[in-house]
Amino acid sequence: MHLLSGRPDPLGATWDGAGVNFALYSEHAERVELCLFDAPDAAAESARAPLPSRTGPVFHGYVRDLAPGQLYGYRVHGPWDLARGMRFNAAKVVFDPYARVVGRAPRWDRSLFAYAPDPNGTSAADPTDNAPYAPLAAVSEPTYDWVDDRAPRTPWSQTVIYELHATGFSMLNPAVPAHWRGRYLGVSAPASIDHLRALGVTAVELLPMHAHADEWALARRGLTNYWGYNTLGYFAPDPRFASSSAPGVATREFRQMVSALHRAGLEVILDVVYNHTAESDLLGPTLSMRGIDNSAYYRLRPERLAEDEDFTGCGNTLDMRQPHVRRLMFDSLRLWVETMHVDGFRFDLAPALARDPVTRERLVEIFGALRDDPQLRDVKLIVEPWDAAPGGYQLGNFPSGWCEWNDRYRNTIRRFWRGDRGALPDFATRLAGSRDLFGARSPRASINYVTSHDGFTLADLVAYNNKHNDANGEDNRDGETLNLSWNAGVEGPTEDPSVRALRDRQRRNFLLTLFVSLGTPMVSGGDELGRSQSGNNNAYCHDSPLSWTPWSSDNDGYRFLEFARRAAALRASAPVLRRDAFLEGLADGRADVHWRRPDGADMTDADWSDPDRQVLTVDFGSLLLVFNASSSDVPFQLPDRERAWRCLIDTANDAAIAVDVAPGAAWTCVSRSMAVFTTG
Repeated sequence: MHLLSGRPDPLGATWDGAGVNFALYSEHAERVELCLFDAPDAAAESARAPLPSRTGPVFHGYVRDLAPGQLYGYRVHGPWDLARGMRFNAAKVVFDPYARVVGRAPRWDRSLFAYAPDPNGTSAADPTDNAPYAPLAAVSEPTYDWVDDRAPRTPWSQTVIYELHATGFSMLNPAVPAHWRGRYLGVSAPASIDHLRALGVTAVELLPMHAHADEWALARRGLTNYWGYNTLGYFAPDPRFASSSAPGVATREFRQMVSALHRAGLEVILDVVYNHTAESDLLGPTLSMRGIDNSAYYRLRPERLAEDEDFTGCGNTLDMRQPHVRRLMFDSLRLWVETMHVDGFRFDLAPALARDPVTRERLVEIFGALRDDPQLRDVKLIVEPWDAAPGGYQLGNFPSGWCEWNDRYRNTIRRFWRGDRGALPDFATRLAGSRDLFGARSPRASINYVTSHDGFTLADLVAYNNKHNDANGEDNRDGETLNLSWNAGVEGPTEDPSVRALRDRQRRNFLLTLFVSLGTPMVSGGDELGRSQSGNNNAYCHDSPLSWTPWSSDNDGYRFLEFARRAAALRASAPVLRRDAFLEGLADGRADVHWRRPDGADMTDADWSDPDRQVLTVDFGSLLLVFNASSSDVPFQLPDRERAWRCLIDTANDAAIAVDVAPGAAWTCVSRSMAVFTTG
């Protein structure tokens, strides 16, 4: 293999039609060797040579006559000096952080660890060659014919997000072709698209699509990281969702998925994990950046550079204080927008990118720059506004242009329908768009959700008081303990018809509340089909029917799906529920909403302060919402209007039958139920 000088930019492997340019960033390396492999099962490289040139911290070289699909990795030479945070070990082939294609996923073996087994510590480098097991990159094909693909650009006011896992969503759906199930193409199969559109969905939010690696601890327990929050490569789509592991297939099928979803008017939002990588802590594997330049990519403890600063709970934290690490994130995001046509991103554990300490100014610096980037300014930007370390809870502190997962909304809605005392005032605030959190912005900044991938499913939220995570192999220690759930008197499955009826009513309450709240609703995939994880609220490691969406045709499941569709249609038909301004008591001298008691009188300060009050009417004029979270049936006096009221939805009755009610008449709202009326 003969290498020419090549160029330091762009980073990664770039094919120009005649050969490939390789460029790798490493501040402290002494030498970088390019290793070429002939096949995914190769036990050693077929060719190996140093990158001949260095421009600043970038090593680079050019090889003629290489083509897309070529497998490669690097061996990086430098000091093994843990006191200085240096962990170079050229016995280890490492993965290119800028690789656009995964040529081979890592295969677990002790040789993937750069340090020698030592009962007294990790002071020595391990000399074992990891070439048979190391993850390999592949040179990518840069062109793709998008034909007439166009981004839907759905306004936030019309956005309904559906969070899904690419495998679990379609794996059990008999209407999806068998060879597409659990794959990228299964997400965009005609049956999948029909289901999403009937549910009123405008955007799918996909759990991590970046190439990932399973944790060593999970592999030893025979489990996998199903969710994928363990990134190996930020530029490469994960091959586990492709119909073949052959290089380039994942990229092509991801694009086919995006194109099909766009044709149906559906946006694609990626859940991205730039806060940490799959390399864990100092006892973890060396797969990529750990061996390329540990101290240049990761945050290390100032007083002990041999150890990571962990703000993520996953062992390491990428160091966004470093310009080249921040550039990696920006370059990755731009690639997914420009070459993969995605429409937005949801940033996992976002405050970890702005440490330390996390301040509003740091959040504006980092996330304002992302928002203002020319390639990113037109996409949807969402954050999970907390991380796993002290000071990391930053809900409401992100700059304009960003939307935030609102766990205050989730918790309040759960508390209200559980029947907690004193929940009503905060419940009204969440319904009205959470002005206390996003007052300088708008209700759209609040991503409202009751359930998500992390925690109980909707079916489990009403069936379990406690988590049941024993199958995870961690003695039920993992997962959130405070779930604000209620099992209606029986833990887990039951044949008691009264308990089952109450649980079904509670599910309808949660879903309808979500669709009538100001803000951006997010539905957790499978909730509309009764998905249960048997009380497991941290099923990240189960790629099995436990986590997959059930596509049942039984009557109970069908009725709830129909109810979900009607709730979504209600929101789409009522502009007042999609307004981009917070609810006010008065607007331009006129009341645009009245908060009323069951007797029809306006709520007073004393009413709001009553911790035992669990009933409320929200009067928009032509639209009326009635809530009863108490344990008793309550008669509500409907306002006297010129036209009769029509009850569009009543969670005490899942039948799709509208009921007319005379103006000024009373309506009995069944215990733990809600109803929606209109005069339109």
